[in-house]
Amino acid sequence: MHGNPMPDSYVYVTEEGVTRHYADGSVEALAWEDVVEVRVVTESGEDVHYILLDRDGEGCVVPRSATEATFLARLRYLPDFDLDRLTLAADSAHDGVVVVWRSPDPPTALPDLEYD
Repeated sequence: MHGNPMPDSYVYVTEEGVTRHYADGSVEALAWEDVVEVRVVTESGEDVHYILLDRDGEGCVVPRSATEATFLARLRYLPDFDLDRLTLAADSAHDGVVVVWRSPDPPTALPDLEYD
């Protein structure tokens, strides 16, 4: 019997934050109130990833394929968040990382991250 393949992760968006559950049982979670930076990562032939970071550089990686309207709607609550900038970065033909939003009071520096 053949069914749909099991996705490698599930993303849950709530009023409190974002949680990503991986198939291996690991979990990434970040409360909205702790988000200080939003990055978009693009690579040719790969899914676009949104990376939400806290002050310590910890965060949650959200594949665009796993997002829904709730995720995008919730990003708009971040102070001065520009959804058009997010869309332009995600649709870019250039590979790379773009910071699309930073808290008005960010930490001095956030580290570069590896993502899955």
